[in-house]
Amino acid sequence: MDTALQDLLDRRWTCRRFRPEPVPREVIEQVLGLAQRTPSWCNTQPWRLAITEQPATDRFRAALLANLETGEAGSDLPFPAEYTGVHRDRRRACGVQLYEAVGVPKADHAGRMQQVLRNFELFDAPHVAILSTPAELGVYGAVDCGLYLMTFLLAIESLGLAAAPQAALASYSPFLHEYFDIPADRQVVAGISFGYPDREAPVNGFRTARAPLAESITWHTS
Repeated sequence: MDTALQDLLDRRWTCRRFRPEPVPREVIEQVLGLAQRTPSWCNTQPWRLAITEQPATDRFRAALLANLETGEAGSDLPFPAEYTGVHRDRRRACGVQLYEAVGVPKADHAGRMQQVLRNFELFDAPHVAILSTPAELGVYGAVDCGLYLMTFLLAIESLGLAAAPQAALASYSPFLHEYFDIPADRQVVAGISFGYPDREAPVNGFRTARAPLAESITWHTS
């Protein structure tokens, strides 16, 4: 059995601290070329990305942080109404691992908020991509962009880079539309911070678990 895909999936992780050096344009274009092979509904290929390079990334990072204080929050796509049951449990488990990795105790609300703000600092990444879909394609356009996002993440891993897919950035979609001149007829799906990982950073030292197949699959045999 060819284990190439297995190896990529096992290695892929969400990076939460990057090294400052930029990724060469030709390497980013390799990632994009691989991601472009993503299948989509009727081959519509609805994804579009706005991608920053330095010094544009630092300008965007500063503007994004400033917008947190005065800007309007809101997402083009609805966020989960709530997390209950096993979804709540898995979300909490991930949070526990994260805060333990950075040494923030449960009672340290200020420390936890600072870690949340790291999303809007792009985890120090030298690049960010803002992924959007045509509003007219509805949920299936967003699903196709989800497929694209996964291919992008695997391509990143295959080339020795790392990434952090971020719904947090999409929670300020009005700002992203204005900043990147994203047309009103497109919906922001997610942001992706990416670059070379800081493998020595404690925050990059934990890995989340996956549920056993029995929790996700129901077999019908007769």
